[in-house]
Amino acid sequence: MSGGPLGEAARTTFDALGRAIAAERAALTPVEVGTITWVSSGIARVRGLPGARAEELLRLRGGVLGIAASLEPDSLGVIVLGDSTHLRAGDDVRRTGSVIDVPVGPALLGRVIDAVGRPLDERGPIEAVERRPIERDAPAILDRAPVAVPLQTGLKVVDALIPVGRGQRELILGDRQTGKTTVAMETILNQRAGDMVSVYCAIGQRTAAVARVVADLRSRGALERSIVVVAGGDDPPGLQFVAPYAATTLAEYFMELGRDTLVVYDDLTRHARAYRELSLLLRRPPGREAYPGDIFYIHARLLERATRLRPERGGGSLTALPLIETQAQNIAAYIPTNLISITDGQIYLSPDLFQKGMLPAVDVGRSVSRVGGKAQLPAYRSVAGELRLSYAQFEELETFARFGTRLDPETRGRLERGRRVREVLRQPQYRPLAVSEQIAVLLAATRGLFDRLEVEAVADAEEAVRTAVRDELPRICAGIDTGEPLAEADRDRIIEAARATLRGAG
Repeated sequence: MSGGPLGEAARTTFDALGRAIAAERAALTPVEVGTITWVSSGIARVRGLPGARAEELLRLRGGVLGIAASLEPDSLGVIVLGDSTHLRAGDDVRRTGSVIDVPVGPALLGRVIDAVGRPLDERGPIEAVERRPIERDAPAILDRAPVAVPLQTGLKVVDALIPVGRGQRELILGDRQTGKTTVAMETILNQRAGDMVSVYCAIGQRTAAVARVVADLRSRGALERSIVVVAGGDDPPGLQFVAPYAATTLAEYFMELGRDTLVVYDDLTRHARAYRELSLLLRRPPGREAYPGDIFYIHARLLERATRLRPERGGGSLTALPLIETQAQNIAAYIPTNLISITDGQIYLSPDLFQKGMLPAVDVGRSVSRVGGKAQLPAYRSVAGELRLSYAQFEELETFARFGTRLDPETRGRLERGRRVREVLRQPQYRPLAVSEQIAVLLAATRGLFDRLEVEAVADAEEAVRTAVRDELPRICAGIDTGEPLAEADRDRIIEAARATLRGAG
């Protein structure tokens, strides 16, 4: 029997089964399984994963993910990236062997996602090109190029006096309800006509506030060039902590393709609070020897990823606009000074100006751009330097004049012109202006063409000047918008057109 056909068939079958079992055994890889010993709000303590690495992604019960944050000799501190209320002591925890990542690619444009790439807009799954880690090294020094191209916000007071360049890190700070998000939104909306990709990252914000931002982006045609990353105030602190890093990775994908990108972090004060909460829950030292240094590090490693790449690396850029909230106008507090030292300048929004209706409420004296002046379009240089100096002098004179001091005619003239310049710097919400229109109005203001008007009439006169210059001098306007220097003859023609318009209106 053993030598017959049946015996041969049996041996062949047994050999095939043996090879299949051997192949299955070879394909199997050992999986480390740990056990939850303690669970708190957004944090779990795990025992039994000796091979786990720092920042490794772990899988908990119900598909919830976690990050190995504290590696201790006998346990792990795990940041839970999801609902931890259903987790119990004794639940299994498995290693994944990878770090936390997010999907990247053009398919994310126009989408609203959470901090780990899950869609929140009910438009179906995301077909990503690939997945990339949220924590990545910043570009090397030799891979970076100087910031030399402007990022136009469409706001006169910013583009003329506190210019921002592509690849810059410009902090926006101020007390609550002073218009910080509005300034960032104006910047995003002003990129609608170009090829720039914008990423808006909401950290710890109310759901209604985020919904309003998304609705504004959609109604004004900017959402299709934007990505919205949301870690709301109701989300676990772990998701709020990783959200800005995920948003930066999304923008880096486009930057490495040679495109210009903009990331708005709204806001890093809540990001610091989320990290503070996680630190205390993980039983890290709460004193000055740990918390301040940690906060500086988590923000520095985030904002160092903003840059402009050299042409050999594609020439793309990542511009960062972090927002932070101050308390009682105290910009010398720990987190504001941290971020002021990390960034390349700041736009300070004053609650006093906001209460007076001076919108955007940018305090020119406390705001600065350490890079953008080199990237400012040439046309601004014919008005920006003179305007900033005269406006600063006006603010000092106005403070002095409140004491009732008798003023000479020249000083009164400076005050009257300064009040009209301040009125010119006022701008309605979501009404970004082209560069040529800004230049025309600022030239008219600095040359005193509005001096004889009542302050209440300046807004209508400004509108008339912008319309006249746009209609009568299209060639000059096109040159200004494309970055050509403003010749003296062209400047005189703009001033003359503005003067004629105001004379006709008068």
